[in-house]
Parts: sequence; structure tokens; C-alpha cells
Amino acid sequence: MVGDKKGPAEFHLPNARFYALQDQLNLDFSFPGFCPTGHYARKNIGYLLAIAKGAQVIIDTDDDNYPLTEFWAERRSIQNGSICDQNGWVNVYRYFSEANIWPRGLPLDQVRQEPVDYDQLPVAEINCPIQQGLANENPDVDAVYRLLFSLPQFFRDDRRVILTGDSWCPFNSQNTTWFKEAFPLLYLPAYCSFRMTDIWRSFIAQRVCKAQGWGILFDRPTVRQDRNEHDLNIDFADEVPGYLGNHRIMQILRAVPLATDALSLPEAILACYEALVSAEFFPQKELILLKTWLGDLANCMD
Repeated sequence: MVGDKKGPAEFHLPNARFYALQDQLNLDFSFPGFCPTGHYARKNIGYLLAIAKGAQVIIDTDDDNYPLTEFWAERRSIQNGSICDQNGWVNVYRYFSEANIWPRGLPLDQVRQEPVDYDQLPVAEINCPIQQGLANENPDVDAVYRLLFSLPQFFRDDRRVILTGDSWCPFNSQNTTWFKEAFPLLYLPAYCSFRMTDIWRSFIAQRVCKAQGWGILFDRPTVRQDRNEHDLNIDFADEVPGYLGNHRIMQILRAVPLATDALSLPEAILACYEALVSAEFFPQKELILLKTWLGDLANCMD
């Protein structure tokens, strides 16, 4: 558990370890001293700690999610599922619901687009080192949805969809499983909107996964969310960079040349961020922070 400046100085829970800000600075990492406080990206320190302690799987979640029984099922990287390989944006939520609901980060001009019919999707087994579980009751939708439409919502639990090829859908940090081979893709950017940090991470991760021939699994709901209090107008303002920029981000990432036989995962991630820095989605200091995190990661994984 990684604290921040608004959190407590101490916190005790059986089988858990809490790191206050000073504890983080005392770690054998460079990143904690560079990462800004008051930002969700300090979660990156928790990733480093888990990896340094030998984690083979990291489950990314938030404090307002509550596990369902299915959450405790065995997790495997190789998954059998329905393969969605259509070009461009895919509203994966529509495979799990009849409601016109969409995930946070999907461009608004795509929310009414119907995906390929589920029954037409081929079924195959594929390596999915990143797996997004859905959330019931108060799922991860954007401020526009929350301002206009009703909650709670519940998703069907008898499907699993794997995105491959040039299909794109945002995924979040609220119920996501990462296997060791994908650990370098965990990095959450710090110099962007709070509401876009995990979404833009997901686009970069998808671009690298495509180059590796990996799929992204969207699985049945395995948590329910009892959402913390939010000001939806503030959420909306924080999501504007995504509403206006996510199409362009996808196009930029599509154009990044990633030869799997020439680039390591860290090099591929750097190439993606360099392209987005050039396009002014991130400032130059994001690259400095990313390189610092990747340096600590390399030491953890040695």
C-alpha cells in the first residue's frame, strides 16, 4: 500500500505493508524522489515493490472495488476466448451488456457504433498477459455517461473477449491482471490528467502488445464497485484531453515502428512515449520520469 500526502502517516492491516511518503524515499529506488506527490502515478512505486519481492502476477485495483467470488479464481496468461480483430475502436462493454454503455476513454463519436456480432467472433487460445476484469454496479464509465444515464449496471458473466490485431479499446487500472512478461507496461504517466493516466497507459500497452502478438482479454465482472464520492464536473474537465485527443493518440501510436526482433519492451515503451511527447500530449519531463522508473524496474527484475 503506497501512501501519498493526503494519506495517514501509519496504517496497519494483517498481511499488508504500508509505505508512507518518507518510507518510499528510504527505498533503494530512484523513482520515489522524482515522482510528483498528490498523483495516482505514485502507484508505480507499489509495482516496483511487488516486482522486487518476486511477484509473478500483479492485480491492479482501487480502494472502492469489492471482490466477487470469481475474483479468486486461478489466473492464467493463456486464455481461450472470442477473438475480436476488427480495425479501430471497439466498444467491448457492448459484448457484455444490452445497454448503450461504454468504457471511460472510448471516443464519444464511437459510443453508438456496434461491434461485430458476438456470435460471429472466432474462438481461439491466445497469450493475454494483460487481462481486464469488468466491474458491476458502478462500472468504469466516463463523466458524460454518469451525467446522462442511469446506474447501477450489471454485465453478463458468460463471455470473454480477446482484442487482437488493430482493434482498440481503453482499459483501466481498477481490475486488471498483469503477468510478469508485461510488467514493463505497468508504468502510469504522471504529467497528464488524473482521469487519463491509466487510459493513456492502456493505449501504449495495447500498441506494444500488438507488436508482440499478444491479446488483451476483457473478462466477466469479478468485482463490484461502490464508488468513492466524485465531483462529476471535475471528472468531466479532467477527461476533456481524452475526449479531444484519444483518436489522435491512437493514430500516433499506430505509426510508431516497433520491430519485435529489434526492440525490448522498455525500448518499445520509450518509443511510444517519445512520439507522444513530440505530439505534446506529455511534457519532456515525462520521459525523464519514465526512464527513472525503467531503471529501477531493470534492477528489480535482474
